[in-house]
Amino acid sequence: MQSTAKPTAHECSDHSLQVIDCGLADYREVLARQHELCEQRRRDEIPNTVLILEHPPVITLGARRSANKLLVDRDELARRGIDVVEIRRGGGTTAHNPGQLVFYPILHLHHLGLAITDYIRKLEGIGIELLGQLGVTAERRKGFPGLWVENDHQSSIVNRQSPKIASIGVRVSKFVTHHGMAINICNDLSIFDLLVPCGLENVKMTSVLKETGKRHAMNIVKNNLSQLLLALFSKSANNEE
Repeated sequence: MQSTAKPTAHECSDHSLQVIDCGLADYREVLARQHELCEQRRRDEIPNTVLILEHPPVITLGARRSANKLLVDRDELARRGIDVVEIRRGGGTTAHNPGQLVFYPILHLHHLGLAITDYIRKLEGIGIELLGQLGVTAERRKGFPGLWVENDHQSSIVNRQSPKIASIGVRVSKFVTHHGMAINICNDLSIFDLLVPCGLENVKMTSVLKETGKRHAMNIVKNNLSQLLLALFSKSANNEE
């Protein structure tokens, strides 16, 4: 498949929020695009915007260096065709590849009346609802951003019995967000064997396909996500004048 950061024909908008499907897009290209959109959003030149997409295989290293843990060297990753990118979002090492649904909100939190913690909970809420539509019950785990399957309500300890299905890593600068959330739909999970996800030892990653045995068309999942985003982050949803 060809990698491109240009929007596809799928685009949703209600004038206060636009959702753009970028298809399969190179991570570095999309990162540069996020930076451009952030500047435009700060100047109020564009509405709140969300990019939804898939990435070719890539491992990203977050701002928290202690949580950046690779299990193979970079030369080996290069031989496998896996890019490695150091970025400034929160969190530690994570991976992206086709079949994983990624979305990057470029939102002005002040205009939405949201604090950062509220914003992260809203992202998690979107993931919970989307996964519920696909037959997976996912839950939050206190102190560990992202979504988990088979949560143990008696403990906040992450263990092998609690597979992780979605990761969150965000950055907010001058009230504008970028980076975002990645949800495993039908991607090859073996890429996570090359790293310690989010720096959390003994965590196993899972996906909708692994949990349910069902493979969902990504274009349908993207459309469902678009509708959830519009319902939550549009002007009408937030009762702004």
